[in-house]
Amino acid sequence: MFNRTRCLQSAAALASISLLSGCGLLSSDESDTEQKLAVGTTSTPSTLDPAGAWDGSWELYRNIFQTLVSYPTGSTIPEPDAAEKCAFADSSNQVYTCTLREGLVFSDGAKLDAAAVKYSIDRIIKIDVDGGPSGLLTSLDKVETDGDRTVTFRLNKPDATFPFVLATPAMSLVNPADYPKDELRKGDEITGSGPYTLESYKPESMAELVKNPKYDGFADMKNDAVTIRYFQDSNVMVAALKSKEIDATFRGLTAEQVIDLESQPKEKGLQVVEAVGAEIRYLVFNPKDPAARNPAVRRAIAQVVDRGALVDKAYKGTAEPLYSMVPSGVAGHATSFFDSYGEPSVPKAKAILTKAGITEPVPLTFWYTSDRYGSSTAKEFAELKRQLNSSGLFKITLKHRPWKEFKDGYLKGEYPVFGRGWAPDFPDPDNFIAPFVGKENAVGTPYDTPEITSSLLPQSRRESDRIAVAKQFKRAQDIFLEDVRLLPLWQGKLYVAASSDIAGGERALDPQTIMQVWQLHRKTSW
Repeated sequence: MFNRTRCLQSAAALASISLLSGCGLLSSDESDTEQKLAVGTTSTPSTLDPAGAWDGSWELYRNIFQTLVSYPTGSTIPEPDAAEKCAFADSSNQVYTCTLREGLVFSDGAKLDAAAVKYSIDRIIKIDVDGGPSGLLTSLDKVETDGDRTVTFRLNKPDATFPFVLATPAMSLVNPADYPKDELRKGDEITGSGPYTLESYKPESMAELVKNPKYDGFADMKNDAVTIRYFQDSNVMVAALKSKEIDATFRGLTAEQVIDLESQPKEKGLQVVEAVGAEIRYLVFNPKDPAARNPAVRRAIAQVVDRGALVDKAYKGTAEPLYSMVPSGVAGHATSFFDSYGEPSVPKAKAILTKAGITEPVPLTFWYTSDRYGSSTAKEFAELKRQLNSSGLFKITLKHRPWKEFKDGYLKGEYPVFGRGWAPDFPDPDNFIAPFVGKENAVGTPYDTPEITSSLLPQSRRESDRIAVAKQFKRAQDIFLEDVRLLPLWQGKLYVAASSDIAGGERALDPQTIMQVWQLHRKTSW
């Protein structure tokens, strides 16, 4: 994918979807049934059990498991996948019913029926992994079945976003015989009903995917098998792409690598596609830490941070400054932090601290993951440290860990301040607000915001027209601004890189920016 083609998408379109649809990879309807491809990513699964992950593990799940509803190519709203049909059965958005496809089975031949669907969803709630996907199901009261094919979800409150939740890979359907109801499955095996089966898996190394002959869903398989290779260093991944060890990459390219790949002459046989993405980066402040829990400290940091310099030095034009947790292009986006803090100002930050009685530099440790978001993360945090320390108002120390250790640490509340990334679970402003609030949330630091959790979100979820909820989400963003428990930093652009003979990349990313690798194939004609 390395003759870069820019995909210019309108804000209205991005309100519904952020993916590479319509961008410039050449593609062919012809496919070779014996094709085997290799894809590289820095997004290593944290667990193979969908009940345990609310993170980049979803990249693997989407290709091996089915969900009741999902996103066929070109779709901007969830449509039936394992289900034959789904719809709200009432006018208040509290009863959602699905009818399964007839004759569905898991890859091992076991029956996939309504009871298996209920089991799959119920165990997510029962296991309730810290920082796991049970947080997506707060509006679910109970799951009921009627015969082998009908499943009804009764909600404890109106929730027009519930179909989007069911479309997330966290809601993957599992075989009850292989997945314990009260704990995560151990080992390196997966039993799903998706487009591929997992033939073999080496943690932090590779996953071997083979086309599932028992699959019955919407995916139009363009290849026969895919090896997903997991890289801890994006430099090694790009070297593998250039040497033809892998055919494509879909997560973890640094700014320098994108620029380098874009500049490669055609004869190098590479291509790049770019689109505006909805993936964001932000800082989390831990209220258990004596310094980080002080609003004045958080506001002073917000006043000092220069996002423009940050994205220029660390990401070199491959990202945009972000002034709200709801990114540009998604309905309800605002520029709250810019409107309040304006341009970075050390004198204003000093005044904030002085008013709070803080006259000495504030010591804080900033943590980040060394292998989750690509090699540019270290440069990003080095620049944050430089900006804050040069102000004379802070003494920042940097520390990092590999993702699994890093995740364990923030869930235990070990980090005063830490960096996280967020790719949308679904393309709705709700998904950039709701996951970060409440006693249990996606970042592991309780954030009690009654106005958001008890008023704004319930109001917005009664509204099926998602464009009509801008007022509620504008207010939610103002609350985030007042508290500065989360500090938005930047919004990424989306890049997919591949050999020039690989087609299908323009169709491969769904609205959750998850790669559907079944779309990739080697061109057989020009």
